[in-house]
Amino acid sequence: MLPETAVSAFHPFTNYDFSNFYFGSGDDVYDTIHTYNQWFEAAYTGGYHIYREPLTTAPGAIISIHSNQGKRLDGLLNFSSYNYLGMANAPVVKEAAIRAINQYGLGASGGPNLSGMFDIHRELEAAVAAFKKKEACTTFNSGYAANLGIISGIMRSGDTIFLDQYSHASIIDGAILSKAKTIFFRHNNAADLDRKLAGVTGRKLVIVEGVYSMDGDFCKLPEIVDVSKKHGARIMIDEAHSAFVCGENGRGVAEHFGLEDAVDFHMGTFSKALGGIGGYACGDRGFIQYLEAYARSRFFSCTLPPAVSAGVLAALNHIEANPEIRLHLWRNVAYLQKLLQEAGIDTGQSNSQVMPVMVYDDAKVFGIAQNLRDQGIFLQPVTYPAVSKGKARFRLSVSAAHTIDQLEYAAQTIAGVLKEAGIPCK
Repeated sequence: MLPETAVSAFHPFTNYDFSNFYFGSGDDVYDTIHTYNQWFEAAYTGGYHIYREPLTTAPGAIISIHSNQGKRLDGLLNFSSYNYLGMANAPVVKEAAIRAINQYGLGASGGPNLSGMFDIHRELEAAVAAFKKKEACTTFNSGYAANLGIISGIMRSGDTIFLDQYSHASIIDGAILSKAKTIFFRHNNAADLDRKLAGVTGRKLVIVEGVYSMDGDFCKLPEIVDVSKKHGARIMIDEAHSAFVCGENGRGVAEHFGLEDAVDFHMGTFSKALGGIGGYACGDRGFIQYLEAYARSRFFSCTLPPAVSAGVLAALNHIEANPEIRLHLWRNVAYLQKLLQEAGIDTGQSNSQVMPVMVYDDAKVFGIAQNLRDQGIFLQPVTYPAVSKGKARFRLSVSAAHTIDQLEYAAQTIAGVLKEAGIPCK
C-alpha cells in the first residue's frame, strides 16, 4: 500500500487515466511504474475495485462473485459475459471437455509444429472450415493471437493496411507488428476509405469487424467491399462477435450480406458464441498453408488445450443441430432493444447482441455500476482505453440463456439507476 499522501495527490482519480503513465520521466524504468501505482491506488478506491473480481460460477445468466471488497455476492444477473448462446456451461460441452481431459490430459504441452498438434485440433479445424464453407482453417490459442498472427503473417514493411477507427486493439497491434503503413478511416465510412485508398499503390489490406465490440453495430460490408475491390485491396473481416451468431446459418456478417466469397480472409473466435477460448482463420488452402508457416503467434505458442478444442467442437455441433438457440438469442435481442428504447436509454447504433448503454461521464460510470450491482445486476463499466475519453458506457451482452423476466428486470433497473444518477435518457 502506498502512503496516503501519494494517493491523495491523484484525487479525483478521473483527472488521469492510463495514457498519463505510458511514458515517464527519470532514468529508472520503475519511475513510471511507481507513479502509475500511486494513481492506481486512488483509482482503485474511487471505483476500479469493481474490475478483476473473480467469478465463482460458470458465466451463465446468473453468477456469483467474490468482490474485491471482501464480500461474496450471489445471484447476480449477468450481462457482462460473451456467452451469447449459453454454450460455456452447456452440459453437452462440459461432457465433451471431460471426456477429452481424460483422454488427452490438461494441455497440449507443445507448439503445433513439434508436439502440440492433436487429432482433436484437426477435427475442430475441419469442422470450422466446413461450417464456414471454406477450404481450410487453422486455429490460435486466443482471438488476440489470431489477429496478431494473421495480419503480421501476411503483411510486410512497404505494404499498407487500412483500419476502421474503432478497430479492436488486437487488429491495431497486428498491424504494428507487421511494420506495414497503417491508415485509419472513419468508422463504417466507405467514402472516407475510398479517399484514402485512392493513389495508394502496392499491396493493400482493408480490415473490418463484423460486429464492433464496443458499439454493437454491423460493419457496412457491402460498401466496404465495393470500395476495396475498386482499388484492388484485399479484405479481412474479424467476426469475433458475429461468427456463429449472425447470418441465416450463423456464419457471420459476411453471410448476412451474402459476401462470404468477396472477403478474402475470415477470422473469428471461440470465446464468445461457442463459450470456449481460441481463435481461427479461414480461407483458401493456400492462405492457410502460408499462414501456418508465418503466423508467429501460432507457430511459437503452445496449441489450444485439447479439452477446450473438444468442448468448442461439441458447442459447434450442438448449435448447428439446434438453430433455435440462435433464433432465441435474436428474439431476446429484439425484445431488450425494444425495452431499452421505450425507456429512452441511449444504446448508440447497436443492432446486435452487444448493446452499449451510453453514460459519457467517466466519473459517474463507476458509481452507477455499483448501484446496479446492489440491485442484483452484474454489468461492468467501460472507460478509456477500451473506448475514447468521454465515451464511458456499459457494454450489455445479451444471451440466449436470459429469460424474459430477466430482460424486463434489467431494462427497468438500468433505467431507474441512470435516472437516479442524473444521466439523461432520450
